[in-house]
Amino acid sequence: MSEERSLNFIEEIIEEDIRNGKNGGHVLTRFPPEPNGYLHIGHAKSICLNFGLAIKYNGKTNLRFDDTNPETEETEYVESIREDVKWLGFEWAEELYASNYFDQLYEFAVKLIQKGLAYVDDSTPDEIASQKGTPTEPGTPSPYRDRSIEENLRLFSEMKDGKYQDGEKVLRAKIDLASPNMHMRDPIMYRIRHAHHHRTGDKWCIYPMYDFAHGQSDSIENITHSICTLEFIPHRPLYEWFLDHLEIFPSRQYEFARLNMTYTVMSKRKLLQLVNEGFVDGWDDPRMPTISGLRRRGFTAHSIRDFCERIGVAKRENIIDVSLLEFCVREDLNKTAWRRMVVLDPIKLVITNYPESQEEMLHGENNPEVEGGEGSRDIPFSKELWIEREDFMENAPKKFFRLAPGLMVRLKHAYIVKCEDFVKDENGNVTEVHCTYIPESKSGQDTSGINVKGTIHWVSVKHAASAEVRIYDRLFRVEDPAGEERDFKELINPESLQIIPNVFMEPDLATAQPGKGYQFIRKGYFTLDNESTSDNLVFNRTVSLKDTWAKEVKKG
Repeated sequence: MSEERSLNFIEEIIEEDIRNGKNGGHVLTRFPPEPNGYLHIGHAKSICLNFGLAIKYNGKTNLRFDDTNPETEETEYVESIREDVKWLGFEWAEELYASNYFDQLYEFAVKLIQKGLAYVDDSTPDEIASQKGTPTEPGTPSPYRDRSIEENLRLFSEMKDGKYQDGEKVLRAKIDLASPNMHMRDPIMYRIRHAHHHRTGDKWCIYPMYDFAHGQSDSIENITHSICTLEFIPHRPLYEWFLDHLEIFPSRQYEFARLNMTYTVMSKRKLLQLVNEGFVDGWDDPRMPTISGLRRRGFTAHSIRDFCERIGVAKRENIIDVSLLEFCVREDLNKTAWRRMVVLDPIKLVITNYPESQEEMLHGENNPEVEGGEGSRDIPFSKELWIEREDFMENAPKKFFRLAPGLMVRLKHAYIVKCEDFVKDENGNVTEVHCTYIPESKSGQDTSGINVKGTIHWVSVKHAASAEVRIYDRLFRVEDPAGEERDFKELINPESLQIIPNVFMEPDLATAQPGKGYQFIRKGYFTLDNESTSDNLVFNRTVSLKDTWAKEVKKG
């Protein structure tokens, strides 16, 4: 978006920091995903925010993987996250991992034990939960809270050395059991997990909790503005408590509203359920809100960045209509997608007065929305054509401006034709439409003087390429599936995928490449699926030409 906009609240904070010379006027942000799933459109907002701020203020952004949960993290997810960030158009300063800091985090924990601010607790998870009290009642001290510093150091070292089983002991911070903030009531810093880590292997059997690893990782990297979503507001006092008591670089956390969007779910847990239970065809299913799914469906990086810019940065949670994302991709593809003629539901049109053996090459601009049309392509024309079944009616109403007996229409880029007759099969279905053409009516050279109100698309039978087309729609049939009392999987839209085999298209689409957008004239925007082959072309619909759901809502 080119128009000027006012500063968001994070930009105001950064500009104030720069004016005051804080951190030497430097800006260093980070994008810290956990590699336990694929990134989705909500992460795209965070990516655009963190990288965008760094670009605006001549700073840098680190990509840091928060890999502190070995059971759920995989190298596959690391690689997909890298690809998504790059595809969105961003480059990180350094690629880092929380696991890079495991030795240093361990030493930080030892320092807090030495200060009498952390202790090893043998309580069970249920006992610890009970000890924390309730929001209205203070917690009660663990019987192990007053262990000596020497005993805590020995036990923590033994935890690291693998002497104890999973769950047998934890390391807790000693803070304030009466704090109104439950996160400050002696939170767990380390737990025992005898699990293979995707980077450190079996070196560690204790792993830091998010609240202990996150702020210290920010500090180690000298992150100036640690930007999180609103659910981390209660975590901020703990974030600052660790940094203050460790006396290390004071990174500061700022929170913004995460993205919630209609007709989808954003929870990684729920998305994983959809994948594992076969409701979708993997993380990159084009109905998924994942960045890889949107990319496979044909969304452009520009359209997603534009969407994130339009929704802005707020301090209050809200839900964004998915129609805005669809608007952004329509607007971008209208400027960039090449136009092609594709017939999804074909019947044959025979031009009875066109010479049997004659063929000719017609011409059409690739994109009439762009000056110069981005060049043109040759379109083969012959006696027999495929047209859409819906473009012919045996008994047409008054305002039907396509083909019916006696009616005339222009074939796009070609000639005016008049319907003379039609043929039906034994079931009464129209199989052929017979027309005559006006030789003087050729597009761009029309001297016929005939004006027609309708134009239809077509494909030459002899030259057509064939393909499968997949019409994708919204995955859920209600606006807020996560907010419903029913199981969200019961709310899946049964019409979210329609497969149309044996469609006919202009021959040059046989050489289409994934990632290139095409407007199938009168039908929508499409792209070649990344699993398509030369023997089995598959095109995915990115979005319809118009917002058809808006009409459905108005009807309802």
